[in-house]
Amino acid sequence: MSPNIRPENDQPHWRKSSYSNGAGGECVECAFPSGAGALVRDSKVVDGDTIRCGARAWAEFLRSVH
Repeated sequence: MSPNIRPENDQPHWRKSSYSNGAGGECVECAFPSGAGALVRDSKVVDGDTIRCGARAWAEFLRSVH
């Protein structure tokens, strides 16, 4: 079992961006379920749409922003 999946309900464990300040600006959360790359959502709209990135696409994204 992935440490990012909660065993009681199999929901992703979301982590808020360190750039999110709670003042209503751009806020994102990411989750990393086993074998799924990354999930990304707007932290202000937790029931909204989620973007799923494969592991390769996520790695490319991280390389591009560092």
